[in-house]
Amino acid sequence: MPVTFPPGAPLRAVGTRPVPARARNSLSRRWSGSWRPPPRFSTSDHESTMTTPRENLLTVLRHGRPDWIPLTGHCDPYNQPSREGMDPALAKALGEVRWGDTSTVVFSRYLGLDIMDWFGMPAVHVSRRNVTVESRTEGDVTTNVWHTPRGDLREVTRICRDSSGAVSSNWTEHLVKEPKDLPALAAIFEDEVIEPDPAGIERTRERRELIGDDGLLLGPMDGTPLGMMYRVYSGVAALAYLWADAPAALRDCFAVMEANYLKRLKIGLNSDIDVVVSVDDTSTTAISPAMFEACNLDLTDARADAAHAAGKLYFHHSCGLIRDLLPLYRRTRMDAVHAFTTPPLGNVTVAQGRKALGDRITIMAGVNQLAGPMDDRAAVRADIHQMIREAGHGDHFVLGLAGYPNRSMEQTKFVVDCCREIGGSGDGG
Repeated sequence: MPVTFPPGAPLRAVGTRPVPARARNSLSRRWSGSWRPPPRFSTSDHESTMTTPRENLLTVLRHGRPDWIPLTGHCDPYNQPSREGMDPALAKALGEVRWGDTSTVVFSRYLGLDIMDWFGMPAVHVSRRNVTVESRTEGDVTTNVWHTPRGDLREVTRICRDSSGAVSSNWTEHLVKEPKDLPALAAIFEDEVIEPDPAGIERTRERRELIGDDGLLLGPMDGTPLGMMYRVYSGVAALAYLWADAPAALRDCFAVMEANYLKRLKIGLNSDIDVVVSVDDTSTTAISPAMFEACNLDLTDARADAAHAAGKLYFHHSCGLIRDLLPLYRRTRMDAVHAFTTPPLGNVTVAQGRKALGDRITIMAGVNQLAGPMDDRAAVRADIHQMIREAGHGDHFVLGLAGYPNRSMEQTKFVVDCCREIGGSGDGG
């Protein structure tokens, strides 16, 4: 029988995933270093037929009890481990980390983690008919001026480079600054021609094949129009004024944006992705629960229904303060809260989330202990164990471990081991 670990149960080793021969061979092709993740076997009576990571992840997401708690890895240009003290072979295999590359697969296989590859939806090709963009880059600052039939819009972004090699970027000036800018933003979305990209569809198929039975392929898409407005197009402050001063114009713009996003989604669903992820970064630091309720309940269900009709899962990415949003999430047909953020970065525990979300929506919790203070490793271990215990039987629960530029691979491996001490053992014994 699958293992269980009710709250308060004493620690005991339970089985994590096996590393299939194909995955081990792929590992060997990527680097020649001496370190290898230990083999892991299902504890389902030690049957000769081992559960694959893909099967185990799907068991969780289909409301079943897993053979082990999935522990997934993630690596991107910002979320990557420090190169200090890193196995040279791993450093070489990772190379310069870029969005959409194989770094998550490399990082996950090196640590023996389950794979949830944040790949994107390259199956979509977007072109423009009338809107043009003037772009000027000086150093790490890029200025774009969008010329639309309804006026010009200007945005400025800046790249931030960490000494570790991690890279991020953000807007220092948003496109939308006042109500008169909304028709021009809508014109950008109306002008786009959205078509399938055969080359992108093939790249998606190749990535799905690379992952094989080791996990799932994620297809991130734009967040809700409300979320995209504060994240990308207006920022939080301008959105607050627009919500108060131009609600009708704002809703009209949202409708145009979502029509565009659904066209992209329809094409992406015909690719080999397993999961649609709405990258909303939802947080009550940016919007209120009432704003989410007014704009996003029916919208979320429409996206989830489209994904389900195509045989895909639908995740809502929420990496902020979401405690007061969870009752609203429960009313939707989303399959999982992706990047569920626990204290101290977030404001809701796994136990609180489980109660608020019920028994249908999966919590995909970040192992944020890696981001916090690690001087007291006993405290870090205890905090990780407590978080996993709060998951109850382990159904509807997935752990996500991202690389951090201020953390070494030694520290990362320590956190992985802490997760496995209660969520799974390295030897299957």
